[in-house]
Amino acid sequence: MERVVEPELMDEAEQAQAYAQADFSEPNAAFADLVADVVQEETARVVDLGCGPADIPVRLALRFTAWKIDGVDGAEAMLAHGRRLVERHGLVDRVSLTRGLLPDLPLASHAYDVVMSNSLLHHLHEPRVMWDCVRKLGRPGARVIVMDLVRPGSSAEVERLVGLYAGDAPEVLQRDFEASLRAAFSLEEVGEQLSHAGLSALEVRPTSDRHFVVTGRLPAQ
Repeated sequence: MERVVEPELMDEAEQAQAYAQADFSEPNAAFADLVADVVQEETARVVDLGCGPADIPVRLALRFTAWKIDGVDGAEAMLAHGRRLVERHGLVDRVSLTRGLLPDLPLASHAYDVVMSNSLLHHLHEPRVMWDCVRKLGRPGARVIVMDLVRPGSSAEVERLVGLYAGDAPEVLQRDFEASLRAAFSLEEVGEQLSHAGLSALEVRPTSDRHFVVTGRLPAQ
């Protein structure tokens, strides 16, 4: 199945409200657990690319009380929900949320011990900007954890996955999930992206019937 790009930004109020209210606790907790397993350092400066309503940064900040996390997203509607969540948990001193579009992010270069992202890559019309930002933001030897959807092989498989994982969700979430599956990349395409970006040392592997993860370290120099 050929890739069909979707809008890069999810900045509609209806979308932001639906995502902020939806129960993504299971996948978000799984991603946070993965980051915790990979990183393990008690002190770290972390950047989350495409943080959305900031559920994952908040989860990690509550778990690792010496981590400082910068979340960045292009959708102000998402960030508005995220800021309220950060304030509600009393994390404004350790979790900072900023609006920005890849690749021109208002963040310091080579400043982060961990560069993470969950479900941003498939939104990008040009995926190289993701990997360029990973290289630019991470310190030498920084940990990288990027998770996203895998594009199914057929429209029938798209329909099956939407029905299985979003059948009871609001219509806006069903619509977005289908569009995201069609916009996602195959494992082979992600491997090619990493090779072209000079990041072949990073490992890409499937983690479910609809997800993959890229993990590893940036070059030490």
